[in-house]
Amino acid sequence: MTDMLPADTPRETIIKASYTTNPDYGFSSLDNLPIEHLLQNGVIALDKPAGPTSHEVATWVKRILEANRVGHGGTLDPGVTGILPTGVGAATKAMQALLPAGKEYVCILELHHAASEGDIEQIVDEFVGKIYQKPPLRSSVKRVLRVREIYYNRILEIKGRLVLFRVGCQAGTYIRKLCFDIGEALGVGGHMRELRRTRVGWFREDEHLCSLTD
Repeated sequence: MTDMLPADTPRETIIKASYTTNPDYGFSSLDNLPIEHLLQNGVIALDKPAGPTSHEVATWVKRILEANRVGHGGTLDPGVTGILPTGVGAATKAMQALLPAGKEYVCILELHHAASEGDIEQIVDEFVGKIYQKPPLRSSVKRVLRVREIYYNRILEIKGRLVLFRVGCQAGTYIRKLCFDIGEALGVGGHMRELRRTRVGWFREDEHLCSLTD
């Protein structure tokens, strides 16, 4: 079965009429956009490093590009790396469109005690579909029970008490809490050791990803 996020759902484009754009009022296609315009009104698929907060990264981008406005499409904890879509100028309004598009992470779960591979695979498979989550103690939102959807949850490798897995989920899902819940369901305990975001909607880490030093 193919791992799919909501952003992968086929969409039909309906063209009611076709016109040629007047060059005095805009650009006829994305290919004609000058780099200066893109840097002030575009979206950057930024590879966030470990250490700074998402807000700090957005502030650095604003300073580097001398932009009026900069906003990011989904907060990453300081220790988490990966895709941080960053809208510049008018493109900050497009960040809200990423909320229903889904996100993907690659995570290392460290179990506190040994468990069989069969048990691990069975429990991980159970965390697909609608799940209940209460945000962790260290979070920026109110700690109330919420429903979130896990689109897919695939184990990539098991090495001792370390479990490497890929998860596609709804925005607002706490992977740190997911790791805790998997450990509890196994009866051995567990915590998130490392996390990287590999997709946000249509943005993938293997396509057009750039770093702060590029």
